[in-house]
Amino acid sequence: MMRDYPEIIEHYGSAAEHERLASPVGRLEMLRTQSSLERFLPEPPALVYDVGGGTGPYASWLAARGYEAHLIDLVPDHIEQARRARSSGPGSIRSFAVGDARQLDVDAEVADAVLLLGPLYHLPEHEDRLACWREAHRILRPGGVVVAAIISRFASLLDGLHRNLVADPAFRGMLEKDLASGVHRNETDNPEYFTTAYLQRPSEAETECLAAGLALVSTVAVEGPAWLLPDLEEWMAKGPQRQRLLDLIARVEAEPSLLGVSAHILIVARKPE
Repeated sequence: MMRDYPEIIEHYGSAAEHERLASPVGRLEMLRTQSSLERFLPEPPALVYDVGGGTGPYASWLAARGYEAHLIDLVPDHIEQARRARSSGPGSIRSFAVGDARQLDVDAEVADAVLLLGPLYHLPEHEDRLACWREAHRILRPGGVVVAAIISRFASLLDGLHRNLVADPAFRGMLEKDLASGVHRNETDNPEYFTTAYLQRPSEAETECLAAGLALVSTVAVEGPAWLLPDLEEWMAKGPQRQRLLDLIARVEAEPSLLGVSAHILIVARKPE
């Protein structure tokens, strides 16, 4: 992927990815993803590969909870940042590696769980996404779990309306292509318009997951409609109100008619015994 899409490396090399999850919408994404991981991952000290795990926020969180967490990411700067932030002793990430989710330098059937919380939505080609799913299948032990994230086909439309990005003709041109094909390419110099990505319908991701030999467990919305709240910062700042919001999202997380409204969607699958 590095040689195929250098703009992705450039984007993440210049963007403060570790700061994104500190924003109100980023905190919502992280809390909801952590909630799903708590439900679907095997109990610690299970061995987890966080593939495409960025600077390691989820790998660090899992390691602190007693998991044997290994971090792999395409962006060398991410791995270097994760290494520098590493604490020694128990509760630290076990290993760090620069790697491509389509071809992992990992032995077969060694993992109890695999996280794909970034790779799939940077792979516009079907065969590349399928290769990613197959690699997760290959390194999983029988019965192991994979939790993968996709970006909704309608995320740029909703974000464009929410932040009035649609006022920009350049954004509207990208949006038309996003809606037509799902392939998002930022041909401007505005980093807010993201980088090369694939915006996907849940049914398509489920089909690719099944084609890789995995058994579908669940499909859940991460942020649900809450990421579009104009006063999200206020909701996230107060403990009781934040919990009320999280509880309401959980109530409708698997509602098929609402899945596409969420910015991110999780596909949870299992390798057959």
